[in-house]
This record gives sequence, structure tokens and C-alpha cells, in this order.
Amino acid sequence: MIEDFDVASDWHVASPYAFLARLRHERPVFASEHLGAYVLTRHADVRAAYGDPRRFSSKGSLTISRSLTRETRDKLGEHGSFLSSFVANVDPPDHTRLRRSVSRAFTPRAVSAMEETFRRLNEDLLDRIGPQGRADFVTEIGHEPSIKLTARFIGVPEEDEAFVQAHVKDWFQLFLSPQPPERQLELADSFLTYLAYVDRLVAARAERPRDDFTSLMTSLIGTELTHREVVELISTILLGGNDTVPNQLGNTVLRLLREKAWPVEPALLQNAAEECMRIDGASLGSFRYATTDVMLHGVTIPAGSLVLLSTDSAAHDETVFPEPERFVIDRPNADAHMVFGYGIHFCVGAALGRLQLRTALEVLGRRLPGLRLAPGQEIAYRRSIVGRGLPSLLVEW
Repeated sequence: MIEDFDVASDWHVASPYAFLARLRHERPVFASEHLGAYVLTRHADVRAAYGDPRRFSSKGSLTISRSLTRETRDKLGEHGSFLSSFVANVDPPDHTRLRRSVSRAFTPRAVSAMEETFRRLNEDLLDRIGPQGRADFVTEIGHEPSIKLTARFIGVPEEDEAFVQAHVKDWFQLFLSPQPPERQLELADSFLTYLAYVDRLVAARAERPRDDFTSLMTSLIGTELTHREVVELISTILLGGNDTVPNQLGNTVLRLLREKAWPVEPALLQNAAEECMRIDGASLGSFRYATTDVMLHGVTIPAGSLVLLSTDSAAHDETVFPEPERFVIDRPNADAHMVFGYGIHFCVGAALGRLQLRTALEVLGRRLPGLRLAPGQEIAYRRSIVGRGLPSLLVEW
């Protein structure tokens, strides 16, 4: 019997659902020695905690530097607390101010305008890849359009896209995935190089503004935002576009192919995307700190404790989603998952992420209706504390 979380093991990232179901039934407030955190697993409890920032604080919740060695922390210096002022890592009133600034770039009109650009990026990619008849979906298809869209949105020059992708991957591993001490030091070097790049980008846009997110945020330095806040906002949005959204697309395509639901009928695209996010979410949850003693289901979570809000478990809660392990393409409440968070920390880029997922599925389904998994491959997920993604997925058509 598995007694605790083990994010370094294959079973945990691939299929933790029997374990999570047991926690929901028997120990809904679970003290995980492995994570050094209490874990909330029921949908109602996760949702309530997201909606209660006074008792479950976001301040410092993304700063996973506690997993770093002293040598790595010394190398990082002040950047060991990276994301300390990112919008998802603070409480009101700072959160209110930051979110108001970021939201200026994510208006419904602005998001809608990006749809055609993203569709064209997918079409162009398939013009090049289509004649091959086979590819690694993750490395050759799933990531490029999202990376290019995000780069254009932020204002990253095309010639720097590969550099950004490589370094974003490194900082994800450094802060959000367990690494041995030697590898931590390598990743720390990469991370500092990346931060220096974003610093230069902000400085360049301050001197010569353009029509991009970096210029908009840079224009607010000194009035609404600090320089560090702008650097962290840019860095984290680049993570979403270079990593989280493409990972969700890979998880989604794998699910649809396994369920023999490919290609998806246009009328079902939106709901299919939501059901795939529910059952195979790229984001597994969020950390919080208890600001006071919290009594829940007979367990006291002491003030100052780290708490994991397991959206992965919540999305498989049988009291909300009947037969949660079954893929139901027209499930009526599929969008009740919390992959994008909930409450004041609901992801500001959620509308864009959803648009990208739907658009990619529409274009891929139309252009590659015969898409299928290549035989003989072993499908494995990368190991991470907070995310699920595939390093490789071989497909044919």
C-alpha cells in the first residue's frame, strides 16, 4: 500500500488517482511527510481554500526554494525567492494592484485578436510537418505555436525563442521539480542567465516601447509596478506559453487518441477540451500557507503550515464528477475543474489558454484526421511537484 506522495516515482505522475481517492475517503486532510505539507483532496475543501486567502495565504507559496541546497541558494542570492512578487504569489492588496495591471493586456478583445495568429501558426507548422507522416508530437508539433504566440505577445524577438524555451525549461526544473545538488547548480546558472536576458528586454522596451506586453508593463514601472515585478510577470507568462499550455495539449491529444475520440467533432471541441483538462490536467495544484490554526475534518492544520490544494484530486472527486476516471466527452460539468485556480487567483491567462487548446485541436483534427499513436513506444511523464507533462509522444498519420 502506498502511504505518501512520492513525486519522484513514476506511479505518482502517471496515475495517482487510486491513491488520491483513498485520501479523499479516509484522510481528506493528509499530512504528507514527503511534501512537507498538508494536502487537501476534496473538491469542496480545495475550492473553499482557494476562496479564503485570509486563512490560506498565497504569500511565498510559489517560492519552492526550500527544496534547494544551501550552495544553490547562495549562488542565486536574492533570486532564491524568485516569484516573491508574482501575482499568484501574493495576497491583497498587492495582488489587487498586480492583477489590475496585468489584466490590461488580457481583455476579451485582445485575447480574441490572438486567435487568428495562433491558428495561422498551427497551419504553417503543419504545412512543414505534414508530409513527414510521423513526428514527436511534444517536440515537433505541440510546443512551437504556443511558444511563438507567447513570444510575440511578450515581445521576444524570433531569433531568441529557442534561447527562452531552453531557459524556461531549466527554471521550471530548478524551482518546481526535485533535482540532485549538482544539477541544481547547473540550473541556477541557466536561471541567472535567463533573468539577465529578461532584464535587458525590459530595459530595451523602456527606452524604445513597442506594441507588446513588455512595453505595456514597463510603462507602469514607478507608478503601479516595480522593475522586479515586471521581470517576474514576464518570466512567468513565458513559462505558461512555453510549458504549461503545450503540456496540456500533449496530455489532451494522448487522451483523445487513447479514447478513440479523434478527431473531435467541432460542436464538442470546447467540452472535450474541458474534460481533458479535468481528467489529465497539466497543473496539479497550488501551495498555500495557513495563517492561523485551521480545523478541518477533525485535523488541525497549524498556523504557518504549508498546504497543497490538490486540484488534481478535486477534478477526480466522485461527489462532483460521477465515474471520474471515465472520459465523458460531453460531461455537463467538465469545466468545474480548477486547473486554472479559483477565486481571486483564477489564472488571468485562462481565456487565452482555453482558446489555444480549442484552436490547436480544431486545426490538428482537420489537418491530421488520421492521427494515431506510434506503436511500441513507452509513454512516461516527467516528474514534477505541481505539473504533469509528456517529454515525448510519437505519433503517425
